[in-house]
Amino acid sequence: MDHLGGIDASFLYLETPEMPMHVGGLNIFELPPGYKGEFVQDVRRHIERRMHLAPVFQRKLLNMPFELANPVWVADDDLDLEYHIRSTVLPKPGNRAQLDNLVGRLHSSQLDRSRPLWEFYVIEGVETPPDAPKGTRRVAFYSKVHHAALDGEGGAVLAQSIMDLGPVPRTVRPAPPRRPMDHDTYGIAELTGAGLKNSLVQAARLARALPAMLRSTVQMLRPAPSETPGAEAGAPAPAKGVKGAIGNQWFGPKTPINVSVTNQRIFSSFSIPLAEIKHIAKGQGVTLNDVVMAICSGALRHYLADLGCVPTEPLLAGVPVSLREKGNTEMNTQASMMRVSLASTVADPLERLQAIRQSSLAAKAMTASMKSVMTMDFPSLGAPWLIGGLVSLYGRSRLANRMPPVVNVAISNVPGPKFALYMAGAKMLTYYPVSIVGHSMALNVTVQSYNGSLDFGLTACRKAMPDLPELARYMQATHEELLKLTPAAVAEPARHAASTEAVAARHRAPAHKVRTPARAKPATPKKAVARKPAAKTRPSPKTTARKAPVALQVVAGQPKPSRPARTRRTAA
Repeated sequence: MDHLGGIDASFLYLETPEMPMHVGGLNIFELPPGYKGEFVQDVRRHIERRMHLAPVFQRKLLNMPFELANPVWVADDDLDLEYHIRSTVLPKPGNRAQLDNLVGRLHSSQLDRSRPLWEFYVIEGVETPPDAPKGTRRVAFYSKVHHAALDGEGGAVLAQSIMDLGPVPRTVRPAPPRRPMDHDTYGIAELTGAGLKNSLVQAARLARALPAMLRSTVQMLRPAPSETPGAEAGAPAPAKGVKGAIGNQWFGPKTPINVSVTNQRIFSSFSIPLAEIKHIAKGQGVTLNDVVMAICSGALRHYLADLGCVPTEPLLAGVPVSLREKGNTEMNTQASMMRVSLASTVADPLERLQAIRQSSLAAKAMTASMKSVMTMDFPSLGAPWLIGGLVSLYGRSRLANRMPPVVNVAISNVPGPKFALYMAGAKMLTYYPVSIVGHSMALNVTVQSYNGSLDFGLTACRKAMPDLPELARYMQATHEELLKLTPAAVAEPARHAASTEAVAARHRAPAHKVRTPARAKPATPKKAVARKPAAKTRPSPKTTARKAPVALQVVAGQPKPSRPARTRRTAA
């Protein structure tokens, strides 16, 4: 029997109507010139021929008697492709804002656990930009799969099974015929015995690993020391107000996005050329992940200021860390989480970026020490009742509205293919992730690299963040600010090399109209203030004379909103 692992099963036990535990993606496809068929029918035939390449397509969960152990995967012999692969149409004009709103609504409903835990939607009526190739049209493809079945990297493996490298689908060997004895039919006695045996094996493994796991968990949760362990030689010291990985913070500051959530979701998406992110990372001596977190930090800093919330402590990000070994293609969850300070109290964008870098280094050092003792499997006796009851109580009591959050926001970066992919003859242009939010963490930012672009998917609780597109605009503006503060000579060739047709096509139809923030006039040489360069990571004094964009400046105390004040205001 194929028992569900402990980590995977926990996503089942944590799921409530307010917290659906599925992940997904939004892709925009460009159909070939002169295409006349029904794309949803082509997709069904395409998936049907490849379902045997990914077990998630044809298996469902079977609960154990009295829930003595985690559920087991069994084959579904009555798979209904018309149920799992559906079609819908956007109202005119079918722009990106309408598409994002539809995805938010589709992502709000739970998956049917009596069936295989996945659903696909082919979305027609998507607006085609005027500069698109003549004779082509676009369709969107939204997918959702339960997190109990796979994680982010498992999703990439799933995509490989249904995607091709060219418009002509590759030849796939048909599935071997199943014999009648291969069908999963188990009696109550057999299930009970297998469940007890599996629970005993899990308990033995957990007992051996428990002491080391407890030590590592305490180390991860406790406040970090003032000095950053494992910092790189020559790296700048943490900015003022940011110590080590998370300073002296046990919890993140209370903000309007750290509340109890409802079952309604809102989604927003946009793309940034990957070469520009790499340009900033190289010019400032940081990683791509650091730049992504700095973009989120700067945008949240301004977004919260508009709400009248100016936290005196840095926001904390929960960053998933893959524990998957190289070459592992199992479609299950193999991940942990580390906490990283977003240094949101640091006003200077470049100092904030370097502070995030130091926090990330310390968090990675802690995670590396835990990786060898982390277990993906543990006994579940009583877990469905206990965990489900606690989560339900936590949500209904609204404790999340009063308690400080462990993390303020989830930020995840999933590496993707560097080349174009195709499905059923159509070319994929975007790869926007759609993820999970929960009580006390109403915002999830997940990014996916794809074919020269970094695609951002923002998922949030609609009640907590009804203006999520505004945060997406601030993130784009923060990226532009970091780009202008980075010496242009560092990666100009790389930026030219990455200006491919795929990236250009991705930006023909932006997710939202980006409001360009008002920029201050360049300072004259007499008024320019040269910053003292940090060792090896800062630009020369000539390049650092600058004035921050007005729209991204946040003044401590009472910030002046860049748009009309909202009705709800929250004190820090």
